[in-house]
Amino acid sequence: MVLLVALAATGLLWAGFAPRGTAQDTADANEAVRQGRVLYLQGCSSCHGLQAQGGNQAPSLIGVGSAAVDFQVSTGRMPLAAPGAQAERKDPIYSQTQIDQLAAYIDSLGGGPKKPVITQTEWDDADLAHGGELYRANCAQCHQAVGAGAPLTYGKYAPDLGKATPTQIIEAMRTGPESMPLFGPGQLDEADAVAVAKYVRHVSEAPSAGGDDLGKYGPVPEGLLAWLVGIGGLLAVCLWIGARQKV
Repeated sequence: MVLLVALAATGLLWAGFAPRGTAQDTADANEAVRQGRVLYLQGCSSCHGLQAQGGNQAPSLIGVGSAAVDFQVSTGRMPLAAPGAQAERKDPIYSQTQIDQLAAYIDSLGGGPKKPVITQTEWDDADLAHGGELYRANCAQCHQAVGAGAPLTYGKYAPDLGKATPTQIIEAMRTGPESMPLFGPGQLDEADAVAVAKYVRHVSEAPSAGGDDLGKYGPVPEGLLAWLVGIGGLLAVCLWIGARQKV
């Protein structure tokens, strides 16, 4: 009887104070990795190798981290239909759940930047003016002043950032896709990265107070339009006045 009471008391104490959720979380994580591996073998292994070791057509994915996978697949750049100077953004072919599974599998192969998680508090507290300063100092040379993009060399280009989500913007900074340089936490910490993302979204979504934004390409197309339409119109009026005087 004493032994039974002791066993029952031990069971009750364990049920009341034992850590909860660890086994289920681990099972969920392992399931995501397993599903991600299936998706990888179906859609990625022909170029990146059966073990993600890379090959002649594509680089190794070992150590790239979940941030790189989420960026490339959520923007539709991967899987790549055909090689070219640069992978273009398009609609993704995987759902976000499948993308997370692919990211979990690649992340299980080795380290690398993790997919960023931006809380609402972090977004609200981000300094928009500071983000603009950082953007103009580090990004505007290629992506243009308001993120409209611009051509580079050898058929490459800095893409338009109008469709990029805050998560994708930070992932690009952390992983350095295509010709973009990598900005690690030592250069831009998490608060700086969120501030830059907030500025990019602001200039992409802000209305044009001066009328038609002409593609947001800045003063060059605006000045060209002024010369062609404004001064051209004045010359036409002058010619018309001169023609009437002759009559």
